[in-house]
Amino acid sequence: MIDDMWQIHVHIMLLSRRYYRIYGKNLSASRLNKHIRKLKKTTKPHWADLPSQVVQDVVLRYGKSQDAFFDNIKDRKAGLTTRKVGRPKIKPRQKYSSLTFTQAGYTLEDNRIKINCIDTYFSFHKHREIKGVIKTITIKRDRCGDYWICFSCENVEDSEPKPKTGKSAGFDYGNKTFLTSDEGNKIESPQFFKQSLKKLRSLSKALSRKVKGSGNWYRACRALARQHRKVARQRADWQWKLSTELCTEFDTLCFETLNLEGMKRLWGRKVSDHAFYQFLQILEQKCAKHGKKFQKISQWTATTKPCSDCGYHNKALSLSDRQWTCPECGSHHDRDVNAAINIKRAGLAA
Repeated sequence: MIDDMWQIHVHIMLLSRRYYRIYGKNLSASRLNKHIRKLKKTTKPHWADLPSQVVQDVVLRYGKSQDAFFDNIKDRKAGLTTRKVGRPKIKPRQKYSSLTFTQAGYTLEDNRIKINCIDTYFSFHKHREIKGVIKTITIKRDRCGDYWICFSCENVEDSEPKPKTGKSAGFDYGNKTFLTSDEGNKIESPQFFKQSLKKLRSLSKALSRKVKGSGNWYRACRALARQHRKVARQRADWQWKLSTELCTEFDTLCFETLNLEGMKRLWGRKVSDHAFYQFLQILEQKCAKHGKKFQKISQWTATTKPCSDCGYHNKALSLSDRQWTCPECGSHHDRDVNAAINIKRAGLAA
């Protein structure tokens, strides 16, 4: 079914491109849905067996990507962002990996789901009870060939928020130390990619020796994908647990916005292994859930060179200087702790 949805996706993209090239206009979602209904009765009769709402979701995804493209143009003209969003592109078959049911097209019975159009039941491992009212069901296929079912529910009673502690903290991100707090506590990253690097290299070499498209090549691809998936899961698990600890201990968490793409060009793999942006997303979600405050300050706010005691701006400070003494007041600073203190002050002031 996912491959059928990919075929509809390709047809929609090619049709919209051709229509824009001829008429200089974009097709609306309603016209695309009407066009697909006609195709079901004429040249694409096999599409009529697919759930109608799942097919409509393919069109909806195209509409959302078009809206994101035009909204980004408006925001960049208004100076609200520098991030560039491109036009929707045709996804390769292997990257179109999910389909979404909204209200019909399936039957759910405990840990079994029936896809009505193929009249077949599939069993799945239900790791916890489903709470609330199910709004959408998404079936995803990963690069390892495994299938996952995701339930989106509303009217769900969340767990009790973490108690208030009245404490606030600022954190500085660094390559040598993942996080440094304003109190001097340092949190090291396990660097799971680095731990698995030897095995990943071995699997990559094994893949390069296979004939592309052969059975052994596909098996080697999945073996490599499974190892990458393991690394990503280890990293995400550690970040979720760390974010829970920080939300439990502090009420206000202050961080600095960083140019991570520029840092990747300088230090590469280590910055990607830390996945700092992913951690901030997880932490922001945790703070919203537990009623804690998550504050980000601008990357242009001076935090590293100013002295946290007297405010003296040490212009001679270089990246290799991990400890320094303020020539104005004589205070001795750890570079990361001093930056964390300044981040906390700027965050609380904001």
